[in-house]
Amino acid sequence: DLRDSQLYIGCGLYFEFTRHMDTSTAVDTLSALAQPSRLQIFRLLVKHSPAGLAAGKIADDLGVRHNTLSTHVAILTRAGLLKSERDGRSIIYSVNPQGIKSLLAYLVEDCCNGQPELCTPISSAPKQQGRSKRIAD
Repeated sequence: DLRDSQLYIGCGLYFEFTRHMDTSTAVDTLSALAQPSRLQIFRLLVKHSPAGLAAGKIADDLGVRHNTLSTHVAILTRAGLLKSERDGRSIIYSVNPQGIKSLLAYLVEDCCNGQPELCTPISSAPKQQGRSKRIAD
């Protein structure tokens, strides 16, 4: 069952409404995702969560130049959606669960007149078909 301070996002995952996001931060976070390459990077890392991927692997998988990838992951990291960790000579990028939770909580905070459970499970939305994995820089 849902508690007042939690939101069910599907696949048995709940998160706490512990950090409130303001409108300006939400706009900045959504802006970081509002670019095709960054959105695909984010979605790839969601698929490989929680382990993440090395920067070179992300670039190779998505066909993005390494210097371009660096710019994109920096924007996503500043937006609070990604985190990075050095592993030897590699940098491993992964999703930042708290950043995602904060954004989702902000977006559905007042859902259905204070009944966010009516918006769940979010992850059950149908997938769109026919999308290419290769992206333009």
